[in-house]
Amino acid sequence: MLFLVALLPIVAAAAVPLTSQLAGAPSRRLLMVVAMAGLGLTLLLALLAAAGGWTGTIVWSGPLRLTAVLTPIAGAMAMLVPVIALPILAYAAFHEDETGLGRLVAILLLFVAGMELLVIADDLLTLLIGWELVGACSYLLIAHDWRHADNAASGLYAFLMTRFGDLGLFAAAMAAYAATGSFSYDTLGSVSGPLAAVVAFGLLLSAASKSGQIPFSPWLFRAMAGPTSVSALLHAATMVAAGAYILIRLEPFLATVPGVPETIVAIGLATALSGGLVATLQNHAKKLLAASTSAHYGLMFVAVGSGYPGIAFLHLVAHAAFKALLFLAAGIAGERAGSYGQHLMGFGRALPLVATMTAISALSLAGIPPLGGAWTKEAIVTAAEHGSVWIAAGVILAGGLSAAYATRFQLSAFGLVERQKQDSSDAKPGRVETGAVVALALLTLATSLVWVPSVREAIGRVLEIELLEASLATFILSTAAVVAGLLVGVFLVRRFPEIGVEGRSAETADWLGLPDLIERTVTRPVTRLAVAAAAVDDRVIDAGVRLIANSGARAARLGGRKDDRVLDRGVTASASAVTWLASASDRTGEWLIDGLAEGTALIVGQSGRDARRLQTGMSHHYYALATGGAILAFLFLLIVS
Repeated sequence: MLFLVALLPIVAAAAVPLTSQLAGAPSRRLLMVVAMAGLGLTLLLALLAAAGGWTGTIVWSGPLRLTAVLTPIAGAMAMLVPVIALPILAYAAFHEDETGLGRLVAILLLFVAGMELLVIADDLLTLLIGWELVGACSYLLIAHDWRHADNAASGLYAFLMTRFGDLGLFAAAMAAYAATGSFSYDTLGSVSGPLAAVVAFGLLLSAASKSGQIPFSPWLFRAMAGPTSVSALLHAATMVAAGAYILIRLEPFLATVPGVPETIVAIGLATALSGGLVATLQNHAKKLLAASTSAHYGLMFVAVGSGYPGIAFLHLVAHAAFKALLFLAAGIAGERAGSYGQHLMGFGRALPLVATMTAISALSLAGIPPLGGAWTKEAIVTAAEHGSVWIAAGVILAGGLSAAYATRFQLSAFGLVERQKQDSSDAKPGRVETGAVVALALLTLATSLVWVPSVREAIGRVLEIELLEASLATFILSTAAVVAGLLVGVFLVRRFPEIGVEGRSAETADWLGLPDLIERTVTRPVTRLAVAAAAVDDRVIDAGVRLIANSGARAARLGGRKDDRVLDRGVTASASAVTWLASASDRTGEWLIDGLAEGTALIVGQSGRDARRLQTGMSHHYYALATGGAILAFLFLLIVS
């Protein structure tokens, strides 16, 4: 029954081309209605499933079975996905280019289906299926406008980068099955020794690649080749969120494997700091948001590694709301400017409503109280403090960087100073696009309720999670870092509006040169190795095969000549002999057969004439003949006896 939550978006995706065909022509309004209906029913099913304690089991073969269960956090996540997807799909239906729009909406719905399957999974096999579906859809979405070669290449880059990480999930599933004979999450606790390490680190590898953690972060920039709605859904509530979610879901097991929690914290903190620096210097609006996504999922990793997955989940919820809005706003600004360069924007006066809604999300991203992003960030600082003061200091610094790039984005994209004149009003967002932004802004404001103690306690009880209260000293230090970040952001916008466009700042903004490092240390060596292997294949392996083939061909040609000289001559001689025999047989046979027939006729004729002479009509002649015959018969019998 629970699998219907993942099945319904698939049905909606299949209905997109069907309804378009029945309508005679694709319609933006029709696409939005189909998508909204599918996502609305998915949300309703998720609510009913969470309230009714639905489960699901599909027996595949023997011990292999797909299982689905909603834990409190899984139930909340299953509802969050369609809630975030609803305004994004509405935006997509009215904002994106009409070319291939039906295909885009259908794949976005499949994207939601894959994420829902991943969320409700209660075993590694079901997780793997959802994981792969999400990865495949991400490639199709990033490379949506495949007519541009760069987009197709970017989709392939992101797909291969995350596919490498997916090998960890395959290894984890195989190790778990080898240890327990089952893929169930419940049996992971019984895995021990080296196999437990394989399972845990395999899961971490896959999670890091999906969530854009170091060293997989550069694929997030290449993913910006996709449409704005794809970027919003990808970063807010689906693929990039999948990595952090699976660590949250399986934290009880991961915490028992030596070295895993520390590794999770190290990866998360390194990504939060490096991603924050990259975002601060990045000029491309969507790439700035992508780097900030990587940084904030890094903060979630820190919370999970510190033993507080519930706090990580609350930050995931807050991040989903404000980051989805920021991406949609970046799409609106980018379309109006004709570029995603922030130095060409500044639409605070031209788009006041969008600018105001964006400011709400930017403040939450910056960690300004009393917005939800501020409380969850402070909770992560407190969680990190339980492990190490230095880790907490690193999280505080990451929070300061977050304030810097949030300020830079807001003032550059939606500041009051318009960087270039806009003569046309065609680029203004429509009512549906504006409505999507307003809806996400309201959702961002709703996350601020976490500051209310009674609401916070209720959330803790319902989700069965442990929450922390920041100390006054920690809160003051963290707030000071945020204020410093705000000032840095203002300084950069005023003094260096084109920072990150070129020069050393642009190199740093491109993931600190990590893509170039990967190109030099991984891509080129692997390519050279492939070329060398191909040369060995051509010169050694294929050479041997060609030698055998050529030898066979020469033998065949030689055999052909022998056949001409020997066999054909033998056949010719045999044919001549048969022809001669046939001719001789023809002459002899004619003489024998004709002679036999003519001789028989003469003998019979003569016998007839002689017999007629015996018929005299006299009885004494007949008696004499009878007596002679009887004597001859007697003599024959006498001799024989």
